[in-house]
Amino acid sequence: MKRLGLIEKLYQLVIGRLDGNMVGSVSYRDKVLGLVDKGIGGFIIFGGSGRQLKEFIVQCQSLCRTRLFFASDVERGVGQQISGATMFPCQMAVAAAVKKDSEGDAMLLRQAVDAIVSECIDIGINMPLIPVLDVNRNRFNPIICTRAFSDDPHTVSWLGRLYVEAIEQAGIMCCVKHFPGHGDTATDSHIALPIISKTCQELYDVDLVPFAEAISTGARGVMVGHLSVPCVDKTPATLSHRIVTGLLRKKYMFDGLIITDALNMDALSKIDNVPAMCIKAGIDVLLHPLDVDATVDELSLALRDGIIEQTQIDLACKRILYVKDRLNMRHRAMINPKRHSQLSEKLTEMSITLVKGKGEIFPLPWQSRLIIVGDDKPCEASPLLTYFDKCTNIRELSPPHSDLSHTAVVIAVFTSVKAWRGNSGLIQDDIDLINGIIRGCHHCVVISFGSPYVLKHFETADILIAAYEESISAQLSVIKCLRGEMGFSGHLPVTIKPSRPG
Repeated sequence: MKRLGLIEKLYQLVIGRLDGNMVGSVSYRDKVLGLVDKGIGGFIIFGGSGRQLKEFIVQCQSLCRTRLFFASDVERGVGQQISGATMFPCQMAVAAAVKKDSEGDAMLLRQAVDAIVSECIDIGINMPLIPVLDVNRNRFNPIICTRAFSDDPHTVSWLGRLYVEAIEQAGIMCCVKHFPGHGDTATDSHIALPIISKTCQELYDVDLVPFAEAISTGARGVMVGHLSVPCVDKTPATLSHRIVTGLLRKKYMFDGLIITDALNMDALSKIDNVPAMCIKAGIDVLLHPLDVDATVDELSLALRDGIIEQTQIDLACKRILYVKDRLNMRHRAMINPKRHSQLSEKLTEMSITLVKGKGEIFPLPWQSRLIIVGDDKPCEASPLLTYFDKCTNIRELSPPHSDLSHTAVVIAVFTSVKAWRGNSGLIQDDIDLINGIIRGCHHCVVISFGSPYVLKHFETADILIAAYEESISAQLSVIKCLRGEMGFSGHLPVTIKPSRPG
């Protein structure tokens, strides 16, 4: 602490953005290294190639006076962000694949998380922003949905604990998210401020259960979401002293690092002086502000004007340095990409879930026509064509569907969870089109490659299948099931029923 001046301390509180695809630019590298020289706390990585990033991270760490955090959203493995690394299934697919009463499943998941951790360490990521511990209780949730394990807090807790143990035992820092729970809302906090309208008892009984488990397991980082939880405080959680200090720090006795969700999100866009208000609430680390230097300037002014106190800055810095000094990115065995891909493929295969119908019917006893739903999924790009002779995008069909009356149809529904989209399901027009096809055809199979909640709209279909994500691996796994080459071993981690929007 004594070796840091005031401005360096303020920079320590900030984790800025690192665009991995730009590290090949000399001017961009110089800009990043300029922040390193000023004493920035670290960077959150988006995109890039493994080789280039690895070299640049080593360079940054060799030039800094205080070790840097390198964070990244790697919920589906390092391949989610960095080319050349392994992509693993989403958390809901993991929950569908892994049964709590199976030691073999738990061992397989531990191996998968160890693989993710080893790839983090190989690149230089010492703060993976995983796992998501939100309990997804709202089927309209546009930004959590399949990023969550389940709608059951105990399932989320059990799986979350496996992740926390693997990450922390490897000597890097786990950061669980999004406290106090982003699972029961239909609002994307990238777009607007979600309001979690529930009682404190509901919050304690459901949303906070996985966070309590993670803290007791040894998670050293907790990310606070941009959420309003009126039963505790109407003020957004990241700015709320009651939530950050009163609930997380004091009630749950969390002594690790408290980190904001990304500050470039629009949930807090109408609030002034956000960085200072976060620090005043008890936050330690400001993640991904739009402008690092401007953020430090705001904090400096807030200190001068008495909005925040020097003791708050010093305490946050002390926690940051304590964690950094104890990071121990131990050298591991050489990365085995083939083994990691096999683990990912196995989990994906185990996740495919028969929601309605009988497994004995596969392979399908009839020739089927494939209809794809999802504007960004042209038929030519889908591996499903290796199984189906004819593929049509639903937008190319014209009702009434009399030409399908003697036809068996497989409808592949592609949805995804993406920031700023505002929707993780289907628009009503597509729901109506699909139900029209179901009514008009001879047999119908509906497969959800994404949110399993969309299947609720199609209960009259003969067969419903949940595959949880759009990935090539998920599509190939479904093909194996359709061919009868493997059974459906997945189980639904959520209850598919109507849920209130809001």
